[in-house]
Amino acid sequence: MKFIHIADVHWGMHPDNDKPWARDRAQAIKDTFTEVIRQVKEREADCLFIAGDLFHRQPLLRDLKEVNYLFSTIPATRVVIIAGNHDRIRTNSALMSFRWCSNVTWLMSEEPSVVTFPELGLDVTGFSYHTPEITDARLTDIRPPAGSYIYILLAHGGDPRHLPIDKNLLSASGFSYTALGHIHKPEISPDKRWAFPGSPEPLDRTETGRHGMIVGEISPSTRQVTSLEFVPLCQAQYISLIVRVIPRTTNTELNERVLNEIRKRGVHHIYRLRLQGRRDPDIVFDLDSLEHRLQIIEVIDETEPQYDFSRLFAEHPSDMIGFYIRALDKENMTSVEKKALYYGIDALLNTTDERSAT
Repeated sequence: MKFIHIADVHWGMHPDNDKPWARDRAQAIKDTFTEVIRQVKEREADCLFIAGDLFHRQPLLRDLKEVNYLFSTIPATRVVIIAGNHDRIRTNSALMSFRWCSNVTWLMSEEPSVVTFPELGLDVTGFSYHTPEITDARLTDIRPPAGSYIYILLAHGGDPRHLPIDKNLLSASGFSYTALGHIHKPEISPDKRWAFPGSPEPLDRTETGRHGMIVGEISPSTRQVTSLEFVPLCQAQYISLIVRVIPRTTNTELNERVLNEIRKRGVHHIYRLRLQGRRDPDIVFDLDSLEHRLQIIEVIDETEPQYDFSRLFAEHPSDMIGFYIRALDKENMTSVEKKALYYGIDALLNTTDERSAT
């Protein structure tokens, strides 16, 4: 039996909503989900398992129609879905009355329920969220029935507030495979008994690395997973880029270096820049021109001005600058103490320069 396992699509979300590329990211979520459907058809997968948060919030009727159309293009594939904490089942949800195409099954109950596919020798167990959180470890006591079918478990969770999971117990639960959701980074167990596919597209700056889907196969005779792999699909990645500077680094040079590094990795990715090292106290780094041209979500300036405190103290032994250096300059300073020293000296030197100019 061939299957594809995804979760946390978050259809309808606009990542980086305050950025110019937010609309493109929202469309990328839909386009990558469409690519999943294309891959299902191309790979002739028997099943598509969606382990929660297909939608980012309660779906509108037009969202359901769009997704249902995509499911209708893979009529030979059994699609089994549970609701996660974001698209949880509510009494007024359009999900409750929507008529899905015949190959789609939603396991909407708050309690574990089972759908059986005799032609595949397959049972799928799962349950949906009806509340924002599930704090009890419900998977601890779930077991497959005795029999000769392939037994799949769908679940959405993995943190203390959303279905706490003991991964060791999952491997020993008796299910052929547990298709998990909620954690947005991919993880496959060493014994191939469970996996998190992660979100098909990264959804915020913390979700670095590749994103995609899980593709697997289970032997009908042994009821064991024979192959399981992560397949990357995402259109863009969030990349953390550290750029080191030295006192002779100018603003123009820094801009050129950042631009070259981004071009090497791909301008379609989204970057979080972290500037580190010592800089000339007279230099102020400004990357605004790059931020307007490229997808730079954040610039964190951790550089420190290269002050010669010994020279400054010798020049200002009895004024405020000298007193400030003597009070704060010491070995093993914390990052907060360093910032206080650097910012204070910078302010005092600027004040002195302004007085000299008058």
